Amino acid sequence: MNQTAIGVLLNGVTGRMGYRQHLLRSVLAIREQGGVELPDGTRVQLEPILAGRNAAKLKELADRHGLTAWTTDIDSALDDVRIYFDAQLTSAREPAVRAAIAAGKHVYAEKPLAETLPAALELAGLARDAGICHGVVHDKLFLPGILKLRRLIDGGFFGRILSVRGEFGYWVFEGDWQEAQRPSWNYRAEDGGGIVLDMFCHWNYVLENLFGSVRAVTAKAVTHIPRRWDEQGEAYPATADDAAYGIFELESGAIAQINSSWSTRVFRDELVEFQVDGTEGSAVAGLRRCRVQHRSATPKPVWNPDLPATEPFREQWQEVPDNAEFDNGFKAQWEEFVRDVVAGRQHRYDFFSAARGLQLAEAGLTSSAEGRRVELKPPA
Repeated sequence: MNQTAIGVLLNGVTGRMGYRQHLLRSVLAIREQGGVELPDGTRVQLEPILAGRNAAKLKELADRHGLTAWTTDIDSALDDVRIYFDAQLTSAREPAVRAAIAAGKHVYAEKPLAETLPAALELAGLARDAGICHGVVHDKLFLPGILKLRRLIDGGFFGRILSVRGEFGYWVFEGDWQEAQRPSWNYRAEDGGGIVLDMFCHWNYVLENLFGSVRAVTAKAVTHIPRRWDEQGEAYPATADDAAYGIFELESGAIAQINSSWSTRVFRDELVEFQVDGTEGSAVAGLRRCRVQHRSATPKPVWNPDLPATEPFREQWQEVPDNAEFDNGFKAQWEEFVRDVVAGRQHRYDFFSAARGLQLAEAGLTSSAEGRRVELKPPA
């Protein structure tokens, strides 16, 4: 079998997302399967170089997984790879991505791409002018539940889509009596933390790719838990928002409402769920499952608060079958990006898409701070 190799510099793999989703479940999984298969049947193997600031952690990771290449000298390591990947703190991402673009490397990055919209647009322009392949993680689009929802939309199941309601979140422990399951920088605005900056970038590409671009937003961002404890057990003030409540007006005329919170306890089937209501039918999609109720099978409930509800509402929905094998969403996008690099074409989820996500996050924060509806125009 014909096979080539591509060097990949992975910066930020000692962090939670960089290690679990990108190194372990994507790059190493791709290596174990023999590389990325191309349309002609040939394969491209990935040769990773682990990068970061902590030499001891990098060496331990490399030894654990049988890798030999790791470095704290990122600039020098760029000479040995074709792809640069960044999963660092948001505050450190912009200069590193800028350096990779200047070195002529294809760049794939976690989101948000930068801390501000002007910085993201500048990076997008630099990447475009350099002629490189550039992409940002859009993992939610590769989830089985969202792929099933996409199938329903493409098949015309909903008729005219009226509304989208999303619920995302879970309780992140404060870190005092039980260890927090998210890093402490997520709750410090000075380090690029905050649920709006994190999740509104996700919601923008989900809405944009499934239902239409966001044309206006009304949002409220709050910090419900003002004091948390870091990885060393030290208390610190939470300066970033940990919950956000948003209304998004879409170009199609549909309205989306999405609640995002790290300060809520889960009473639903999955950590994120979207209910889509249309004239011909409705669906509820999560990470993996998707259930539907067609117009012809819609029951006729009657409001009567004086009697207990007897209708089995959840049982009145039909499960959408898998009809396909679904891979890890992060891995699937990695494979798509590598294929685009080899083919010399642009990645569909590029830096400009990332900039639009950052635009929505900034608009949401402005709406919250000023107590008003904020209209969005395509960024220049």
